[in-house]
Amino acid sequence: MALAGIRVIELAGLVPVPLCGMILADFGAKVVRIDRTGTATSIDVLARGKRSVALNLKKPEGVEVLKQLCSQSDVLVEPFRKGLLSKFGRKGEKPYAPLNVVADFAGGGVMCAMGIMLALYERMQSGKGQVIDASMVEGAAYCCSWLWKSQHMGMWNQQRGENVLDTGAPFYETYKTSDGKYMAVGALEPQFYEQLVKGLGLDSAKLAPQMSRSDWPELKRIFTEAFAARSQEQWSKIFDGTDACVTPVLSFEEALSHPHNQERGSFITDEKGHVSPRPAPVLSRTPATVSLERNPEVGEHTELVLTEYGFTKEQINMLLSAGIIECRRSKSNL
Repeated sequence: MALAGIRVIELAGLVPVPLCGMILADFGAKVVRIDRTGTATSIDVLARGKRSVALNLKKPEGVEVLKQLCSQSDVLVEPFRKGLLSKFGRKGEKPYAPLNVVADFAGGGVMCAMGIMLALYERMQSGKGQVIDASMVEGAAYCCSWLWKSQHMGMWNQQRGENVLDTGAPFYETYKTSDGKYMAVGALEPQFYEQLVKGLGLDSAKLAPQMSRSDWPELKRIFTEAFAARSQEQWSKIFDGTDACVTPVLSFEEALSHPHNQERGSFITDEKGHVSPRPAPVLSRTPATVSLERNPEVGEHTELVLTEYGFTKEQINMLLSAGIIECRRSKSNL
């Protein structure tokens, strides 16, 4: 795989570090997660393909072990991070947080992984390493560059919930169907908007112009009534194969079984039957081959990893006796 031979040390912590580590592992890197001693279980649900070393970093000896591991590794990922407040929301409502996708994952984990890969590539030219400062605040802002740059284009200069892409426009909204489900509409371009109106059985000549902001509330009322007249399945069949940019809002289970995702193999299942998205992007020659084994127990690979990094049996036993490390045998599946 693309990162075969790359060694990564990940200090256990909350997102975005675990996601960054999983991305690197998915694409072939050997990722060792440093867990705290005295921790019974890990809350890292993004531990796919990693190994665990339980190490007491509060003691100097533990710090020395970490330094030795790092001296033989290519990457160290640590979890110290800042916070972010979201100001997104609908008109008349208080801002709500868009889960933690924007900051933790996109602005933090993915940006960190990208920075690591850039630094590894540059190292091929200079032979030198460097520090990647992956600030979630700056990463989230960078991901939202289009928002910053489009404020003076008439796309993002109104109050919250009154802009084209934040549910202010009737053609960029979600609508409830007769069976209590929803359809997502993103018919921004004029040609797509015409397909939307046609699919709804409406006459565009009798409707206000698409970009007439003062008429948006009335257009939204008309579209709301139209979508409420049929079920999600019926609307899906009507708009399937069209360029109206109208799609059903699916649950996790429905997304998993959707024909598009089935054909592309967009989801993978581990040995316990847990489903998750496959790594992206897909490389044509060296694609990611993810581990389908269970997540590691805390300290499960301490002895194995230290041995690989040159520690002798005697050194490992001394560290174990001093409480610097913990070794935990994996439980039998029988």
